[in-house]
Amino acid sequence: MGKIKSLEELMKIKESTLKELKMRDTDKRGKIIVAMGTCGIAAGAKETLKAIVDILGEKGIDDIAVVQSGCFGLCDVEPTIEVRIGESEPIIYGHVTPSQAKRIVEQHILEGKVVSDLVVKRGEL
Repeated sequence: MGKIKSLEELMKIKESTLKELKMRDTDKRGKIIVAMGTCGIAAGAKETLKAIVDILGEKGIDDIAVVQSGCFGLCDVEPTIEVRIGESEPIIYGHVTPSQAKRIVEQHILEGKVVSDLVVKRGEL
């Protein structure tokens, strides 16, 4: 990051940072956990995480927390994410590319429909 040149620029950085921190708040309707172990990162988890954050922002969804975790132990199906909505059974999705992440947000988060072809596990790990 370069030198901050104005108060306005500093305020924009503050606003952006607060928005990112709010997205991590776990006192929400649900959460998406992105596995960020080395195997997940190597498989593209950073891009998947970015896609999730971007699509939630685009859709104006602010009642879903986005958090990172270590490896889920499902290295052969990375990148993996877990979706937890309220008291519903947790769903773990595998091979989650940025385009698949968009599908999961649109179908599972917005419509309440599990994206069956991407499910690798149901329930607790």
